[in-house]
Amino acid sequence: MSSEDLRFSGTEKYFLDPELGAIVNIALQMEKPLLLTGEAGTGKTQLAFQVAKSLGLPLEILRCKSTIKGEEACYTQDTVLRLNDARFGSGETGREVQSFYDYVVWGPIGRAFRADGKCVLLLDEIDKTESDIQDNMLDILEDFEFTIRELNTTVKAKQIPFIAITSNAKRELSDPFLRRCYCHHIAFPTPDQMKEIIRLHYPQTSAKLMEAAVKIFYDLRQRGFEKPPATSELLNWIGALENIGAVPDPKNPPLIGVLLKRASDIQAYRGEGEGPKRYV
Repeated sequence: MSSEDLRFSGTEKYFLDPELGAIVNIALQMEKPLLLTGEAGTGKTQLAFQVAKSLGLPLEILRCKSTIKGEEACYTQDTVLRLNDARFGSGETGREVQSFYDYVVWGPIGRAFRADGKCVLLLDEIDKTESDIQDNMLDILEDFEFTIRELNTTVKAKQIPFIAITSNAKRELSDPFLRRCYCHHIAFPTPDQMKEIIRLHYPQTSAKLMEAAVKIFYDLRQRGFEKPPATSELLNWIGALENIGAVPDPKNPPLIGVLLKRASDIQAYRGEGEGPKRYV
């Protein structure tokens, strides 16, 4: 399937606003990495999962962290196994100690580039990595290839994957990195958009429950909690409310621990500590 034939229009569980849909599809067609920014709970990571599901493409995921090395995102060599085979023999495993590739462990980028068909490659929370790691990925994102330094050979993508990159803006990304990407900031859903999202997940939810839950949710988000509730918390709360058959009372909403996760936030809500106060 060529990139021109691919078009994402959302799924039964993912609300896709027109602007996001447009940039996803142009990134698919132009084979450019798509950098998604926005606060937690706006659906950045979930977008890659839904694109893969909707288009029937395999998904490779690199969960970024501060200790990751750029090389291991592409490949690593199992030197311990190779040394063990050199000392004691590889038996009937089929491995040859002289063969470098018999001891290669391909990372998410390596697997995506070596795949025979197109796939989705998610680089999740790229801002957690150090700036030099981001710089190491510049040529990979532009040329869709990387070098195996031990052999001085290049692995070039057989099929250019759809690359989705997410960032929570913990660190600023360099201008050269940004130039290689299409960029889109996913704003937090408005109350009306949030109701559409709820309907996708809970189509049988009553209008009364939805209106009350959404009002309480947005009120809580404005109260300055250390971790304000995000979309996933609201959806979980809606499910819990449906389970117990309750329409939440704004003065004393039930199951508040589904929305607020930090102990300090829950204590502040209950009036037991400093910070935001509960409804009065």
